[in-house]
Amino acid sequence: MNIDLDDRQRGIVDEAAEFARTVLAPRAQENDEKGVFPREVLKQMAERGYLGATVPQEYGGLGLDPVAYGLLVAAIESGDCAASRLLTVHVALVAEAILKCASTEQIREWIPRLARGETICAFALTEPDHGSDAAGIQTAYTVHGDEFRLNGRKRWITFSGIADLLLVIARNEETVSAFLIESATEGVRIIPQRGLMAGKACHISEVVLEDVVVSKKNMIGQPGQGFTYVVNAALDHGRYSIAWSGVGLAEAAVDAMVSYAKKRSQFGAKIGTFQLVREMIAEAVARVYAAKSLCLRAGETRRAGKPDSIIESTIAKHFAAGAAFRTACDAVQIHGGNGFSNEYPVERYMREAKVLEIIEGTAQIQQMVISMHGLRRFGRG
Repeated sequence: MNIDLDDRQRGIVDEAAEFARTVLAPRAQENDEKGVFPREVLKQMAERGYLGATVPQEYGGLGLDPVAYGLLVAAIESGDCAASRLLTVHVALVAEAILKCASTEQIREWIPRLARGETICAFALTEPDHGSDAAGIQTAYTVHGDEFRLNGRKRWITFSGIADLLLVIARNEETVSAFLIESATEGVRIIPQRGLMAGKACHISEVVLEDVVVSKKNMIGQPGQGFTYVVNAALDHGRYSIAWSGVGLAEAAVDAMVSYAKKRSQFGAKIGTFQLVREMIAEAVARVYAAKSLCLRAGETRRAGKPDSIIESTIAKHFAAGAAFRTACDAVQIHGGNGFSNEYPVERYMREAKVLEIIEGTAQIQQMVISMHGLRRFGRG
């Protein structure tokens, strides 16, 4: 594919691919088993500027455009899914939301620290009883002069286990607002979630808020802008990031299935010569090409600032997530019994790929949004 990138951005993406191959991939299985994303690897990502990937250079970031950022995410995903989730949470959900929705003072205070990796972020929206129905959150805040007091419980908060800063969404009756809260603030408790099928190295935790007091400078935007402004902006960037994660994971699964098919012999022949195995490989390759094309289209509309970039990102996320899961499943199938062993990465790919169909909007939610777009866009006359 002919991808329009300048030499600087292309060099960053190429370096990320090498970093994923030599640093991330060799440790991904161990990280998954231990349930820990190593601080030294996080530090290396910060030193390379990845934690400020889309942050403007004036604030210490790499200033990548949407296409370059997407290719960076795909490269990192192919090495370690946890590292890619860190980019989605830290960069796409929180940093982008601050850049778009926060005050100049808040941007100057936080963005350089985020870009350098001195402050790690988490996005605290989901609750035990509210996932897809994010507008129904129950975490509450009350107003006390120039201060706010928050109480509630968030769940499935990726990287909150090691985060320094939380972007928390809470409501005061019908008014939903967004707050930046340091995890060391009195009344904040972080409870690690165990027994997860995937995301084991993503430090997923519950965030409990018990009479957490913050000042007005902690609110992003104005009261009432938490969902319609901050959350929608964050999730749009998050969906785009996850779409590219699907590309990276699907590419890793294709690479694994093809490598195995070339080496594995059955009935006196390499299984890559078998017609039905080749059919699975052909379909997997086609899915990867289609997913990447949709993501590039979404990236180009975002780069051009076109209003249809939101629906383009939604379509790309929906297709790429499904493509990643189907491709990972086929990779396990081609591996046969070995596909169920963690001696091979495909079993981890399949678990992680399923997550992509759920986070940043389930496949069913994406279908609803896309169908409404289809009803408006097609069938005229």
